[in-house]
Amino acid sequence: MPLTPQLSALEKAIENKDKINTSVSEKGVAWHILHSLKVINLTCNTLINSNPDDYKWKFNKLRLFIFTKGSIPRGKGKAPKAVVPPENIHPNDIQQELEKAHQLLQQVNQLPTKSNFNHPLFGMLHRKKALRFLEMHTQHHLHIIDDIIRS
Repeated sequence: MPLTPQLSALEKAIENKDKINTSVSEKGVAWHILHSLKVINLTCNTLINSNPDDYKWKFNKLRLFIFTKGSIPRGKGKAPKAVVPPENIHPNDIQQELEKAHQLLQQVNQLPTKSNFNHPLFGMLHRKKALRFLEMHTQHHLHIIDDIIRS
């Protein structure tokens, strides 16, 4: 299943949820975990509810660059409100989002290839590209989490 290693790493990071290091990120480990899970769940729900007939490929230079590079640069993006965690994060919030992510990813694997998600910067992504985006995005936040924990 896609994202299995990343979900396991997010789950393992929960033990360090209270760590913060403002020299690495203004947000703490719990924020990065919950944000990553919210992005996964929102993207999966969008894929599940999409109409495959709506998928239209269009060239996107930024998408080509980021997907070819295989990583997202730090400090360049701003999270949409829908995936910004609340100020006070309860451990149950993280656990619920994690369980939801596992369930939704199983459903996404059964979807038609042209199920789609319209990313604000990368444009319309079919199922496989959307999952690739989720892997890169989650890995991006796992690197930040690792840097917070190590410092």
